Amino acid sequence: MADLKEIRVHINDVDYERKVEPRTLLVDFLRDDLGLTGTHIGCEHGVCGACTVLLDGEPVQSCLLFAVQVDGGRILTVEGLAANGDLHPLQEAFSISHGLQCGYCTPGMLISAYYLLKQRANPTEEEIRLAISGNICRCTGYVNIVKAVQTAARNDSETWSNK
Repeated sequence: MADLKEIRVHINDVDYERKVEPRTLLVDFLRDDLGLTGTHIGCEHGVCGACTVLLDGEPVQSCLLFAVQVDGGRILTVEGLAANGDLHPLQEAFSISHGLQCGYCTPGMLISAYYLLKQRANPTEEEIRLAISGNICRCTGYVNIVKAVQTAARNDSETWSNK
């Protein structure tokens, strides 16, 4: 067994201190060590987007980073979007607009869309499609995902304009 390295991370407004093997991937740390299973493992090569999280405010594929690389970082996973048991307005928009089917890509789509809306409160369809282009969905055809992001932007514009 490799020497364990201690890391400290701030995830979804909770501080964690853990010892991990240096080769532990961030996605495995989130899922296996912390029980945050909303972050999905897809391709394990950084191309499908299922494992997308925000690291220090920027979207990253958690299957491409080792947990030791995020020591001291701030992470937002899909679990961190909801508050007090209530869905985030973006999550509600995905549900209302039928922006998901099997749900496998949904966590990565939500995090990518959240990042976009924090940058641009009223994005165009082209901007939405570009923002989610790093996320592969094999079920929806993307039309309803784009509609969901538009709905969230329209219905909750106050949230997005107050960064």
